[in-house]
Amino acid sequence: MSHLPLRAAIAGCEPYGAPELVVPARLNVNENPYSPSEAVARDIAEAVYAAALGANRYPERDFPRLRAALADYLAVESGVRLAPAQVWAANGSNEVMLHILQAFGGPGRVLVSADPTYSMYPEYARDTNTGYRTVARRPDFTVDVDALLDVARAEEAAVVVLASPNNPTGTALPASDVSRIASGLRGAGPHGADCVLVIDEAYAEFRRDGVASALELLDEHRNLAVSRTMSKAFAMAGLRLGYLAAAHDIVDALRIVRLPYHLSAITQAAALAALGHRDALMSQIAELREARDELADWLEEVGFDVVTSDANFILFGHLPNRHEIWAQLVDRGVLIREVGPPGYLRVSVGTARENRMFRHALLEVTDG
Repeated sequence: MSHLPLRAAIAGCEPYGAPELVVPARLNVNENPYSPSEAVARDIAEAVYAAALGANRYPERDFPRLRAALADYLAVESGVRLAPAQVWAANGSNEVMLHILQAFGGPGRVLVSADPTYSMYPEYARDTNTGYRTVARRPDFTVDVDALLDVARAEEAAVVVLASPNNPTGTALPASDVSRIASGLRGAGPHGADCVLVIDEAYAEFRRDGVASALELLDEHRNLAVSRTMSKAFAMAGLRLGYLAAAHDIVDALRIVRLPYHLSAITQAAALAALGHRDALMSQIAELREARDELADWLEEVGFDVVTSDANFILFGHLPNRHEIWAQLVDRGVLIREVGPPGYLRVSVGTARENRMFRHALLEVTDG
């Protein structure tokens, strides 16, 4: 029996995390399967070396150079030009979301989302003493906008967070839905304040042609924020750099709750160096999108139900014995994710070799 004053909300909880197994094909956490190039690694190393020479000094608190570089990247990637002051960054998009809830959530406040979705959202709420409510997605995993707005208004929600593309389904929100939700949340928050709508675009770079980013709607909706990350498309999961674009007053609120010097000089230097190679990294994204579509077509051809994906992963089913299939794939050196609605598994898009291993192993364990 523990004698520690543990918060009731975390009593009996287990730490978050997907299985970390050493296998030939690790396709379970939606990483970019390609290591950074020699040129990228070299520039990062040189930038980190230079930053380390000044490590006796605190880093820039509000990292203006990095925010300007991220704004430049978004202008190229999404065609949306933002002022650097509209951009914020932290140690992964996880910390960005904690900043959001530290600023706008808390005791007596509520976060609303749509299930199934990213399993960390309720943990962000729990860790900030924020209530958490969900609405069910439709059978095709699209968001029921009317149901979502009904719940958000009834709860006087402070924050609504929706992933687009959604994890684990890969489905993207139409811009018209984002705009309707943002408009519907005006005045719907605590004491008549606007509810903040966060569109989590961790996988946005992988979206198909013609699928818009919510960044395009920022000028129209002052209560809209769009989060991104360098973990996926930029092949920088180990860097831990997430960022957000929003109106100035939202970003200024996050500056209040962030810890002093939360983004190290080493992280800032490495991120700036990686952003200098954006053109090469963006061309690699096109290859991964093509590989995703080929893998999705193959899964359909061999008889699985496949959810159309705008991300770098695919949700497929229906599998009445999904845990057994997952375990048998691990036995064959292929690790995917047992997550999402019952009967489904999620596979990340890997290298050509990893994708072949997955296809071969899946046929073996399903008698395909």
